[in-house]
Amino acid sequence: MVAMWMMGCVACNSQSTFDGAVEAAVHRQLETYPKSTLKDLYKNFFQDRFGPGHLVQDTASSGSYLRDELSSFDRTSGAYYEPAGWEGNYCRVNLSVVKENLVPYDVYFDAFVRSVNGIAPPSVEEWAKEWHEIDAIIQKMNLSLTDCDVDRKEIFNMLEQGEYVAHHSKTFEENYSPHYRIMEKSIFEKEIRPFLPDAVK
Repeated sequence: MVAMWMMGCVACNSQSTFDGAVEAAVHRQLETYPKSTLKDLYKNFFQDRFGPGHLVQDTASSGSYLRDELSSFDRTSGAYYEPAGWEGNYCRVNLSVVKENLVPYDVYFDAFVRSVNGIAPPSVEEWAKEWHEIDAIIQKMNLSLTDCDVDRKEIFNMLEQGEYVAHHSKTFEENYSPHYRIMEKSIFEKEIRPFLPDAVK
């Protein structure tokens, strides 16, 4: 009986930790990007599970696309870097660190490409189950997200069809200037973070 009670406490604490981490990630996103929609929150959590794998088709085309993107903008939104999702396995690293000559292009690109190594993404079914749990927590937070019900339906329909890659919402694109790449946390900390000032942008 005592063993069962202890197991129940562990499960309860684990759920409480998960709920708290999800809520903290949502608040972090909305504090930085208050016009985020449910699609943008989904993308944040998705990136922490799947990393940059869907972006790196091959090194040559990824490098070409990155250089084109760097030349396409003058300003970006957000900090130099920010954790993704509720666990922070990956982080978004702003292209401004290259644009402002803080991090050499080759160092940045190499860290981005190698962040694909070792990725063991969940199956779509596993991810859909996790997103259901995340979405339930978000609903309990009673947020005022634009077109939330429409987005929720689109996301679940996408997952039911075996798809999982989503893009920033039009609202997000119109209000912010997102230019970043996803990097694995330990690679970022070891190879990119030392170039950056202590105070984030």
